Amino acid sequence: MNMWLSIAMLFAAPIQPVPTQNCPVGIYALADGDFVDIAPTSGTELRWRRPDGTTGALSPGPDGRWISTLGWTGRADGIRVTFDCARDRIMFDGRPGEQIDFEVKETRFDVDGASLAGRLVMPRGEGPVPIVVLVHGAERVSARDAYALQRMFPAAGIGAFVYDKRGVGGSSGQYTHDYATLATDAIAAVREAKRLGGSRVSRIGFQAGSQGGWVAPLASRIEPVDFIIVSFGLAVSPAAAERELIAAELKREGFGDTEVSQAMEIAQALEVIIDSNFQTGYEQLAAVRARYGNEPWFRHVRGSAAAIMLGMTEEQMRREGPALVPNISLYYDPMPVLRHLDTPQLWILGADDIVAPPGETSRRLGDLARARRPITTAVFGGADHGMYRYELAADGSRISTRAPEGYFPMMRDFILTGRTGTQYGARIVSAPFAKAD
Repeated sequence: MNMWLSIAMLFAAPIQPVPTQNCPVGIYALADGDFVDIAPTSGTELRWRRPDGTTGALSPGPDGRWISTLGWTGRADGIRVTFDCARDRIMFDGRPGEQIDFEVKETRFDVDGASLAGRLVMPRGEGPVPIVVLVHGAERVSARDAYALQRMFPAAGIGAFVYDKRGVGGSSGQYTHDYATLATDAIAAVREAKRLGGSRVSRIGFQAGSQGGWVAPLASRIEPVDFIIVSFGLAVSPAAAERELIAAELKREGFGDTEVSQAMEIAQALEVIIDSNFQTGYEQLAAVRARYGNEPWFRHVRGSAAAIMLGMTEEQMRREGPALVPNISLYYDPMPVLRHLDTPQLWILGADDIVAPPGETSRRLGDLARARRPITTAVFGGADHGMYRYELAADGSRISTRAPEGYFPMMRDFILTGRTGTQYGARIVSAPFAKAD
């Protein structure tokens, strides 16, 4: 699975999960103390996930059992699953389990002309627990349908508030890439989670994926929360990230600084078009195409926006572009917010991320930590966007297999204790406030 969820998702077609039968969907406590989440996905398939990062697709078999395939590879992994819907039970790979019952409150809340659909999922009990508000990326899929973390966190003793972004799923309003608008929505989500959670809310913060890495810090700067987790996000502008992607791809293909410098002219021409809402700049793009179109490196100028736009005609870009990236803040610089943000933050990056390249982001976060900003950065080796490990297909494309083993435990520990340990299999750069186990 190619996890184009950040800049590239700005140009992707909407993905809508197809509802499956409701019975199996949920999270199950297994007899050995582990748990497994069962989520809906496309067609008749389900997807299982465990807190150790393993995952697979489930397809119905002829004998009532569900057949699992590894990650997104389509390759059988030997796991068989059966559901006893009448008793909310599962048999997962020979291990029995029972569905975990949560306190679930569905809600709607209004913000700036949109009515957003949300859900608070709380562990059963009376005592206070931390709550994490899940801030979406640029995807156009319902978070309430798709996000397994809305069950995985409560299974670990953490409340979760999930909501559909405006213009997506059950939420009204206009889909947008305007970070100020999205931050306002995130602030409203925190308020709604507090209202629903009442006296059970001990602390509250954000877990934000991809594009949410621009949104959550901005929201906390406006109205502070207790913590922020950014997963595979960026501390550079969308335009800077695209340029970094293009440069990294050309260098992987063996090209040098001269070719990278020439490719930046293409990136600049594309930026002019996007920044004009796809109204102007086509002459500049045509000129750089004519200048470099026959160069051996030209076909390797992929990036994320570039990969889409260079395959479109001017007519297509004029017609389809504005709806793909409405109100995008192409040159939004997150650093002024991050330099003055007192909220404890955990940034989790994938070393091999080809959508949100970690190089400059990691350097900037390190500088902020040395300046005594409350930031801890964790980098998982061998992880791509979406925080997935991968294998290479015959054509060189990446196929996701699983999440890193320490990814979920790291987030869980940071939410519960305000700090990270050391045993996650990631390179951790800690800010002065952070403590090791």
